[in-house]
Amino acid sequence: MASITYKKSYRCSPSLQQFYTGGPFAVSSDGLLIFCACNEQIKIVDASNASIKSTIEGDSENVTALALSPDDKFLFSASHSRQIRVFELSSLRCVRSWKGHEGPVMGMACDASGGLLATAGADGKVLVWDVDGGYCTHHFKGHKGVVTCIAFHPDQDHLLLFSGSDDATVRVWDLVGKRCVAVLGNQKHVSAVTSLAISENGWTLLSSGRDKALYEALEAVCVVRSGTCFATSLGLNEQRKGKKKSSSPPIHFVTVGERGVLRFWNSEGAVCLFEQQTSDATIASDADDSRRGFTAAVFLPSDQGLLCVTADQQFLFYTPTQSSDGEFCLNLSKRLIGYNEEIVDMRFLGEDEQFLAVATNLEQVRVYDLASMSCSYVLAGHTDIVLCLDTCVSNDGKSLLVTGSKDNSVRVWEQTRKCCIGVGTSHMGAVGAVAFSKKKKNFFVSGSSDRTLKVWSLDGLSEDAGATMNLKVKAVVAAHDKDINSVAVAPNDNLVCSGSQDRTACVWMLPDLVSKVVLKGHKRGIWAVEFSPVDQCVMTASGDKTIKIWAISDGSCLMTFEGHNSSVLRASFLTRGTQIISSGADGVVKLWTVRTNECISYDQHEDKVWALAVGKKTEMLATGGGDAVVNLWYDSTAADEEEAFRREEEGVLKGQELENAVKDADYTKAIQIAFQLGRPHKLFELFSELCRKKREEYDIEKSLRALGNEKLRLLFEYAREWNTKPKLCHVAQIVLFRVFNILTPREIMEMEGIGELIEGLIPYSQRHFSRIDRLIRSTLLLDYALIGMSVIEPDTDIVPSKEVSVSRHEAHKAILNRQKASPNGVKKVSSEKLKLKSSDGDEPMLEDVTAKAHSPKGKKEVLSKNLNSSLEQDEAKAEEPIIENAVAHMHASVETEKRSSKKKKRKSASAHDGEATLQGDSEQIHDTSIGVVESKSKKRKSSKSKAGKEKKSRQAIIVDTSMASLQV
Repeated sequence: MASITYKKSYRCSPSLQQFYTGGPFAVSSDGLLIFCACNEQIKIVDASNASIKSTIEGDSENVTALALSPDDKFLFSASHSRQIRVFELSSLRCVRSWKGHEGPVMGMACDASGGLLATAGADGKVLVWDVDGGYCTHHFKGHKGVVTCIAFHPDQDHLLLFSGSDDATVRVWDLVGKRCVAVLGNQKHVSAVTSLAISENGWTLLSSGRDKALYEALEAVCVVRSGTCFATSLGLNEQRKGKKKSSSPPIHFVTVGERGVLRFWNSEGAVCLFEQQTSDATIASDADDSRRGFTAAVFLPSDQGLLCVTADQQFLFYTPTQSSDGEFCLNLSKRLIGYNEEIVDMRFLGEDEQFLAVATNLEQVRVYDLASMSCSYVLAGHTDIVLCLDTCVSNDGKSLLVTGSKDNSVRVWEQTRKCCIGVGTSHMGAVGAVAFSKKKKNFFVSGSSDRTLKVWSLDGLSEDAGATMNLKVKAVVAAHDKDINSVAVAPNDNLVCSGSQDRTACVWMLPDLVSKVVLKGHKRGIWAVEFSPVDQCVMTASGDKTIKIWAISDGSCLMTFEGHNSSVLRASFLTRGTQIISSGADGVVKLWTVRTNECISYDQHEDKVWALAVGKKTEMLATGGGDAVVNLWYDSTAADEEEAFRREEEGVLKGQELENAVKDADYTKAIQIAFQLGRPHKLFELFSELCRKKREEYDIEKSLRALGNEKLRLLFEYAREWNTKPKLCHVAQIVLFRVFNILTPREIMEMEGIGELIEGLIPYSQRHFSRIDRLIRSTLLLDYALIGMSVIEPDTDIVPSKEVSVSRHEAHKAILNRQKASPNGVKKVSSEKLKLKSSDGDEPMLEDVTAKAHSPKGKKEVLSKNLNSSLEQDEAKAEEPIIENAVAHMHASVETEKRSSKKKKRKSASAHDGEATLQGDSEQIHDTSIGVVESKSKKRKSSKSKAGKEKKSRQAIIVDTSMASLQV
């Protein structure tokens, strides 16, 4: 037996999305794109496969009008907010917007030149705007109701504007004279005008309304142009050639309305040339007839056919063909579904599973072609919402589909003929679950809200293929106390299991529906049941957020899977029963491995996932739910493993190439390879190596210039991370500095997301610069300390000792000269000498030092000065001659003063006493100065031998301290 390969990953491709919710739409000039209003958004849809190319966000109000410029460069939109917006389609940005109407804008039209835009408002006004300037050029009033439609004359030489209103009138406005020139439809239309069309020659105006003038309420009228495929198929070209010229040639046009059929008309005699026999549009069966028939029609450019829009948001593409007898007929070439509403159930259909049958909140079943994702056909027959469905391929090779509906009936459909071949109507409640036989394919089982389980026979369907057959019930049983939500048939067709809202699941023996076992254990209702394809067990999914596997033999619970945050709505086996796929009301799809109880989650839905389909051959998945989105999931396990192996192999080769480039010192190439491999750490090492080079500026700029904008943006991300760490910030700052030198500010700001990156760089950069600034200031303080300790030479030049001596001698001489001018000159001399010595850096006088030494604070100062005195020995030694000269000058001045005082006569004793006091002070100053000089000279001589040794030791200590400070 071959080993089982577990599925590890699924890849989602959103195939069916909501893109049209009704209302306005516009078709591009080439017919390839459709611009659709989807609530407040505008969806740009590919007309070939209904895929959404782009989405334009609105202003939170539903879109009411759309129009395209003739060159497809601008899209005009309006919403209930009365805001008119102009979008540039190349960039999908709004280039200008304005308000002009007092009510919602109901219609828009752009003239042939693209320079004028006409808007029709619910306020009864018709306004014309200059597109480039955004200002109003014309303001027309006259309608008494809502203006419903508007159109320019196709000929630019005729500056006319036509508008239709719900007051049953059509008005013609002259743009040159700015006035109404005609009022049409007076007593012709009796209801709202819905559409306007102009003939080829430009002299005839066609209007349609809901007054049922042509057997039905019309929604749109379109003129059939000559030379088109429709004109050729109808034979209109030959008729026009053979007909004599007249002043008013016949006009051929097509109308669509509430009945959902297309009619082609000839204006001469109001002759209907063609009428569809059956409607391709959905005709609602509800009493209010809110969704009925067609709502719009337009001929596609380049003769691509006719596009009709239905009331249930379908786009139908018609092309003309001819029948076998040569009659004109229409072919529905494509059907795009704009809105699926809530998806209830789905199954893969066909032998090759190339179709997907989808049940929504409608009476029909839509069958999609998976190749083009367009709706191939619609199965109509139920009179109420279809709730469930199942598919199978019969033994004779026919693809069958069974559906259950709220109309209490079940129907069997055949894919090839696209019709119903069997109906069963014996249920008394809505049919919520159906399941085909797995082996014999000759019966199916249904469960209903009437709490009964029924087995229906398929015998005779293949024999009588001409008409719908009434299906017969083979067995019936009252299975549960509440509604039945799910049924499943065993692979050998011997058992059937039913799950109900009564929180139980029952296993029944076929064909008589005899009870075998009741499975109890769930705390909420059971939404899904399924038999294992290989083991004697059954799986149930419940509203209590769990999945359980039960043994059929005794009804015991074997395993419980917990992981969903809400009710588990669908579950199915994968990989021969070794894995489980489940979907829940939390919008999450989970892939479980039964043996390990591990799961992988996929979150691609925004609402409950009601529908889950698993392909029997390919095991491709399809999910759908309340968000009206159908997602297709493909098994990508093998592709992911191959991709991972390829990337690993490529990484090894690139890594070797990177090492070779580093070894060859080719840093430019190495940096590019590091970017390709996504190795930011290696990139940091390369830039660090470049920063240590002699030509680091040239090498770094050369490497950065070789990078593209995307890699530079990635480099900003790496630099932002490096900049957050002090050890890596230096390289980051250097790289950023070089990048800012290379790129201009405009180039930097054009990078995607650069604002967020710069915001992350600024705070850490400021922090780093503050730290570096503090470090620089600390180094300056260290330099100052080292200069003061004479460890390093200061930057400034030292003044010669002779100049210092002369300057100080002149200062002493000036002091002695001032002493002669005042009686108290000696005291001033002594005080100024003390100040002079203190300012010049010498030691203070002996008396001051002795006075300070008596206080505790003074003791500390004297001690600190004695410790630092040895550092000033060299300077003090140079200052000794200066002090001796100053003392000699002081002594000479005192002697001169003594001789002059003896010669003079004093008139009073007080003056003589004061003079004696001055002499005593002078002598005291003289003796004190001489004592200070002698004591200092003796101290310097005694400490001279010790100064050299202490200076060397202090220098060693200072160097060690400075190195420690630098390291900090």
